[in-house]
Amino acid sequence: MPRWIHERRNEHYYNKAKEEGYRSRASYKLKQLDDEYHFFRGAHNVLDLGAAPGGWLQVASSALNGGGLIIGVDLKEIIPLDAENIETIVGDATSLEVKRQVIERFGGKADVILSDMAPNVTGIWDVDDYRQIHLARSALSIADLLLKDDGWMVIKVFQGIEYDNFFLDVRNMFEEVHVFKPKASRKSSAEIYIVTKNLKSKRILPEEFRESVSYQPPQEKDKGPIPGDQLPQEYLS
Repeated sequence: MPRWIHERRNEHYYNKAKEEGYRSRASYKLKQLDDEYHFFRGAHNVLDLGAAPGGWLQVASSALNGGGLIIGVDLKEIIPLDAENIETIVGDATSLEVKRQVIERFGGKADVILSDMAPNVTGIWDVDDYRQIHLARSALSIADLLLKDDGWMVIKVFQGIEYDNFFLDVRNMFEEVHVFKPKASRKSSAEIYIVTKNLKSKRILPEEFRESVSYQPPQEKDKGPIPGDQLPQEYLS
């Protein structure tokens, strides 16, 4: 048995997840984040980006007491969960079609957006750090369209060379920003979670996404698409 598998099988949260029926040890990270910030309180629509294998979906479903609607999006298919308030979408969360599906299923925007997205690790730190931050910035662009103005967002990032720049990106987007490392995260891990609330009315997206977004409020009778994103205006009300 490889050493890393042996260590994981003897790790506290790995064993705890198996005992309590969670699909991943990461479930406890989300539980500890919510214990600290209570972002599920009063939530109805929750969007989980990078949701496979489904551990965060399980936590969100329980936090909403089986009510509301939790949508999990991932490039990988998620084995169905035994919860009526969970739906999943296989696809790229940044794509127009997936954004449309999310808006249609929610009948509006999300109260909470969760992003535990992570790249396939190459073992080359600079490459992995860049890929992780790119995913996190993509999550910000999704929140710009799919998160309610007073909604919460939770984003996983690595504390690498791009972390400070990304933190400024988050500050440009949200009124309230917190940084938290759950006890369930391995001490040796560079991952950390940024917890945010309240989108700024004059927010600025990360530079690579700015050209496709207009922050001018649409005219009441304007039913045309928003430049770049092409989401029908009625979906964004």
